[in-house]
Amino acid sequence: MVKFGTGGWRAVIADEFTKANIRLVVAGLCKLMQLEGYGGASICVGYDRRFLSKESAHWAAEVLAGYGFKPLVVNRSSPTPLIMFTVKQMELPYGMAITASHNPAIYNGIKVFTAGGRDADQTVTQKIEEQIALIRPEDIPSMDYDQAFAAGIIQEAYPFNEYIDSILQVVDVSKIKRSRLRIAIDPMYGVSQSCLRTILLTCRCDVDMIHEQHDTLFGGKMPAPSADALKLLSNYVVDNRCNLGVATDGDADRLGVIDEKGEYLHPNTLLVLLYYYLVKYRGWTGPCVRNNSTTHLLDRMAQDLGETCYEVPVGFKHISAKMAETNAIIGGESSGGLAVRGHIAGKDGIYAAALLVEMLAVTGKSVSQLYQEITQKYGKLHYEDADFTMTNARKQELQEALFVRMELPDFGTAVEKVSREDGCKVYFKDGSWVICRFSGTEPLLRMAAEGNTPAQPKEYLRIWREALGL
Repeated sequence: MVKFGTGGWRAVIADEFTKANIRLVVAGLCKLMQLEGYGGASICVGYDRRFLSKESAHWAAEVLAGYGFKPLVVNRSSPTPLIMFTVKQMELPYGMAITASHNPAIYNGIKVFTAGGRDADQTVTQKIEEQIALIRPEDIPSMDYDQAFAAGIIQEAYPFNEYIDSILQVVDVSKIKRSRLRIAIDPMYGVSQSCLRTILLTCRCDVDMIHEQHDTLFGGKMPAPSADALKLLSNYVVDNRCNLGVATDGDADRLGVIDEKGEYLHPNTLLVLLYYYLVKYRGWTGPCVRNNSTTHLLDRMAQDLGETCYEVPVGFKHISAKMAETNAIIGGESSGGLAVRGHIAGKDGIYAAALLVEMLAVTGKSVSQLYQEITQKYGKLHYEDADFTMTNARKQELQEALFVRMELPDFGTAVEKVSREDGCKVYFKDGSWVICRFSGTEPLLRMAAEGNTPAQPKEYLRIWREALGL
């Protein structure tokens, strides 16, 4: 059964991610587009470097063509943000990327984008699922890719220049040129290498690259820019005296950062840094948006600036929607995805990296110096998280405890409120918090906590882990 999560449809290759299911997903989208009056429209299709991604993009295009649409296939592996940018720039009603983002190599999937290059929200994905339920696989029309391409029904393009130029037009290229920065890049065997290299070389940075070759197994690791996964990048930054290390996940919508000392920068810290830079140094005004598992240091900063920090459920579609509603400067999540006003409405690790490099050039300060500047003004919060693999039976058991019986342990701190809008989040009166929620993209239970001392969030996680028998 095809079921969309918080980041599109993802499944294990050869289990649920099959040609038959890919055709079903695309057919469901086609039926929805017909109902919405988009019959015959152009639809952008892109893909990453995962196993079967290119072939899956071609299978998708064959079904789109069969239903009378005009597929525009990006004809080489590309970052998801480039696909979203193309949907926005060409004013297309929908687009899709064949990717499982940062999931393990055994996964693949499909992300669907709506007009403006936004992540499809739950309303759209539910409508696609409803259409899929009405479709008989044997009734799905399709056209052979090569024949449809020869007939001009399927078109191919590579909107690389347009995407790169859109970023170069909004960063301070002249300041970066004068700064002579040395940047180390780790694409994690994904799709960001050409874009990042082109942008940074245009800005006259000295660019070093590791892990840029095509490897569908991602070097045997998850293509997620976590502290553990970026140890080689950290060593490279220190050994070669780089100003910054930048890593992107498998489809380049998430960013990981290593500072000049070789220290891993948590995505929470990155969000705080960029919001601070855009307000204090660029002079922007506006609120910020974060999901319910992301640092409340953003709230402190926004309040001091006379702005608001809005909290939304996990899933970048919620961040995009709230940013559009409030004209927010920046929106992001603790897993490394962020969006900035004036660019695409979704996550873009490449644009975020370019902004970070501009930040170093404009301020003349290192990452660690800037963060020290922030914590001296706003204080420091301490963050911890943990993931636990779930079976379906265990998940149902814990869901019953958390959301039916509404069981909560005694955390030893006065509780201000409890929210079960997305998972179960406990807000404490001293400003600390803890959350427990099930992943929408992987069979995991996720916990996160933030406190005023290093021990406080660790203790919250320990108490909840023991209460749930994890």
